[in-house]
Amino acid sequence: MAYPTRDEAWALLSEYTKSPSLIKHALAVEAAMRAYARRFGENEEEWGVVGLLHDFDYERFPTAEDHPYKGSQILRERGYPEEMIQAILSHASYTGAPRETKMAKTLFAVDELTGFITAVALVRPSKKVAEVKPKSVKKKMKDKAFARAVNREEIKEGAGLLSVDFNEHVQVVIDAMSDIAEQLELAGK
Repeated sequence: MAYPTRDEAWALLSEYTKSPSLIKHALAVEAAMRAYARRFGENEEEWGVVGLLHDFDYERFPTAEDHPYKGSQILRERGYPEEMIQAILSHASYTGAPRETKMAKTLFAVDELTGFITAVALVRPSKKVAEVKPKSVKKKMKDKAFARAVNREEIKEGAGLLSVDFNEHVQVVIDAMSDIAEQLELAGK
C-alpha cells in the first residue's frame, strides 16, 4: 500500500487517541517531520504522516511491552508501508529497532525534542513557542528537575544522528512548531 493520506492518518489517530495533549504532540512531531522533509528534499506528506501516527497507539497501549508494537501490528494489518512501520518502531529506543533511514533518524530526533520545547514554552510568561530560543532549551536541559520525563540523552543523540548542529536542530523544530502554534495552544496568551 502507498502511504496513507493525511486525512486517512488523521482518522486513524482520532480513532485511537482522545487525549488533547497526545494529539498536540502528534501535530508537533508532524510539523517537525515536514520541516525536515523539506530541508532534506524528501516527501513532506509521507514524513508528516509518520510524525502524525508515531504514537497513535500510545493511549490504548501505553506500556513498553505494547507501544509501539501494537500500533505497528495495526499498521501492517492495514497494509501500510514497511518503511513507515520501521521508522515508528525505531522511535522508541527500547524496541532495539535500527534507525536505518533518514526518516527513522528524524522521527527519533524530533520526538522527545518537541515535548521538551513544549515544556519550555509553557513556563515562559507569554506561553509562546515562537519566543523559545535554543539557548533557553539548552539551559533547561541542564535542570534535571525540569520536565524530568524527557530523555535529554536522546535529544542530543537525535541531533547527532542527523549530523545537524544542536542549536540549528532545536531552531528547526521551534520554527516548525511556531508555524502551527495555534493548534498546539502555544501561540501565547
